Amino acid sequence: MRNQITSGGNPVTLLGEEIKVGDKAPDFMAINTDMSPFKFSELDKKIKVISVVTSTDTRICEFQTIRFNEEATKHPDVVILTISMDLPFAQKRFCATNGIENSKVVSDYRDHDFGMKYGFLVKETKLLARGIVVVDAEGIVRYVEYVSEIGSHPDYDKVLDFIEKM
Repeated sequence: MRNQITSGGNPVTLLGEEIKVGDKAPDFMAINTDMSPFKFSELDKKIKVISVVTSTDTRICEFQTIRFNEEATKHPDVVILTISMDLPFAQKRFCATNGIENSKVVSDYRDHDFGMKYGFLVKETKLLARGIVVVDAEGIVRYVEYVSEIGSHPDYDKVLDFIEKM
């Protein structure tokens, strides 16, 4: 069971189904930075790290996205997918400005499909809570981190150590 999630120290409510280790990863639809549809099930049969951020316009989300983009070069057998509620136009600009070329960035702004299916949608703001989900090549969830304070970093070392051992 996920712990209470806070934003600025204030409790928030997460909507949707809590994702757990051992679950079959639900397919979801999102929007690519070029406004085309994205379908999770169309990714390669590789390990997938879903890096969930609130907005790339915030310092920690920016750091998280850049960090995983850098890590992607060390893990060619892993797909890094960053998802937020940012509009695709803003994501595209962010990626161009920050050299995000090794990971995929998508938006859940339109349908909140990821947020609801993985339990990351914050009721109060309709943004995504911060977290990490690792899905193996067979589509099974192997690692989940709902960061307890949205304004805090995820445990980068823990997730990176985890994928090293997969």
